[in-house]
Amino acid sequence: MTYRTRLSLLVLLDSVIVSTAIFIASWIVYPYTGIYQTEVIIISAIALLFFHHFFAMLYKLYNKVWAYASVGELVSIVQAITLSVLAAGIVMYLVNDFAIYRRALLVTWMLHIILIGGSRFAWRIYRDRYIANKGKQKRTLIVGAGSAGAMIARQLKNEHNNAELYPVAFVDDDLSKQRMQLYNLPVAGRVKHIAEIVKAMDIEHIVIAIPSLRNGSLEKIVAECSKTEAKVQMIPKIEDLMTGKVSVSHLKNVEVEDLLGREPVELDINAISNYVTGNTVMVTGAGGSIGSELCRQLMRFTPKKIVLVGHGEFSIYTIDMELRGKYGDTSTEIIPVIGDVQDRKRVFDIVNEHKPSIIYHAAAHKHVPLMEYNPHEAVKNNIIGTKNVSEAADTYGVSKFVLVSTDKAVNPTNVMGATKRIAEMVIQELSTRSKTKFVAVRFGNVLGSRGSVIPLFKKQIEKGGPITVTDPEMTRYFMTIPEASRLVIQAGTLAKGGEIFVLDMGEPVKIVDLARNLIKLSGYTEEEIPIEFAGIRPGEKLFEELLGEDEILPGEVYDKIYVGRTVEVDADMLVSLIERFDQFSLTELKDELMKIVFMEKTLMAVRGS
Repeated sequence: MTYRTRLSLLVLLDSVIVSTAIFIASWIVYPYTGIYQTEVIIISAIALLFFHHFFAMLYKLYNKVWAYASVGELVSIVQAITLSVLAAGIVMYLVNDFAIYRRALLVTWMLHIILIGGSRFAWRIYRDRYIANKGKQKRTLIVGAGSAGAMIARQLKNEHNNAELYPVAFVDDDLSKQRMQLYNLPVAGRVKHIAEIVKAMDIEHIVIAIPSLRNGSLEKIVAECSKTEAKVQMIPKIEDLMTGKVSVSHLKNVEVEDLLGREPVELDINAISNYVTGNTVMVTGAGGSIGSELCRQLMRFTPKKIVLVGHGEFSIYTIDMELRGKYGDTSTEIIPVIGDVQDRKRVFDIVNEHKPSIIYHAAAHKHVPLMEYNPHEAVKNNIIGTKNVSEAADTYGVSKFVLVSTDKAVNPTNVMGATKRIAEMVIQELSTRSKTKFVAVRFGNVLGSRGSVIPLFKKQIEKGGPITVTDPEMTRYFMTIPEASRLVIQAGTLAKGGEIFVLDMGEPVKIVDLARNLIKLSGYTEEEIPIEFAGIRPGEKLFEELLGEDEILPGEVYDKIYVGRTVEVDADMLVSLIERFDQFSLTELKDELMKIVFMEKTLMAVRGS
């Protein structure tokens, strides 16, 4: 509709309302007596018509987009009508021997507001319900009728012309909210009714708007949503909403990570700030999944310098550009360094040049089956690399050294786990004779990391399946990359020297359950994407542990952080391995690694008894 056509229709509509309203009002007020003078009413109607259009132009009532009409537009209508009626009253006063039909004018004023205002808002209601919801917009059900859900509904309704989603109802398990309305949207039932509501109301999209979901509640909701064909999205969990605001732009697809149902990590900000802010921090493996996230988290505390050390040129370039783009206006100096931890001289030169106060050593080979075929590389990177960086830290007086370790170092059955356990032994032994505080931090599998099963499963789903799982009983501990990185940083504040900190990984998760959840979240069924069991790969265990029986100390030293018992390490065994490892065949080296780990475990058991 063109502007002129629209203007003509509005002027014509208002003219009809204004011209007739005073006659209707007069009849309502004086239905039988007829005490008013018809000539006065006609003159007043003409005056109303003139003054209405004058004040309508003044308040730009014909230039407003009534599809978005709100309280502001209603106020403008009331002001224009009030002034036009007052002006018409003055005319009536002058032509009617200084008398005014006050009740007739009052009813006329009310009719103008009802009819003129109603005509404008009727268009908005019609458009919202019957036009805006057709074609490009998807009928949307909001799970959660709390403050977050209300904010999402309000934004979607206010931005309906541009938004892809159109809200039609809520569901909420709060019994007091049942049959209530929020922003004119009904609370249509509880979570268990989602499938029925989706079918009855032709829902195409579901938004989960409960940022404080805990301990499996999200999994329950997703399970109900998966009974429908509607697409499911959610707002971020409350710990990820740093701004404290919820927005439609925050909506994201539900990921497997979200189904862990873990409590948010509460960091001791003051303790971290005291030992990071204003100091130089070095991160090895800074381009990897854990290393890069460590860098992101550390930048929040404004270190003086952050030294990004990595072997891969592109990965270091990527994290360097990311940090500069996000934190380039801070006082932190970002220094990208290409270097291999196996190159002892290069490592010493880096530490000597930058003099870091803290080193986070995340560089390592972590892929279990690959390291079974390449044990010499595992030794060079995981053991010798750790030895190089830790001895450089000792030589140049680094205050704290934090080794990022793994749950596979507990009772290891594979090369990767054994080399990581021996790396722990290297820093534990060095801790006994150094002023540097050396600690290791163990955690399990990290969802979203390069070695995680999730990217593999997603690729298999994209190809149409099947998803391959090693064994139906295979279980692992999981946490997200940001959570693991935050706890690694926190553990560094607790270091006294020689400890092995263990992060609380929650309950172990069956890999097959992870696969099933991912299939559901991808919009498929197990009939469409089947799961096949391929058998345990070389070096794998069905179950992982975080602490050995001889290492366990009771109680948390900090929320979600435990500490293992400090043990004595046979330094001669470590030196012998490092000096002779390249003389062993593949099988011999594996045997030698397991022998060292077994002897260490035996010594621990003897000392414990």
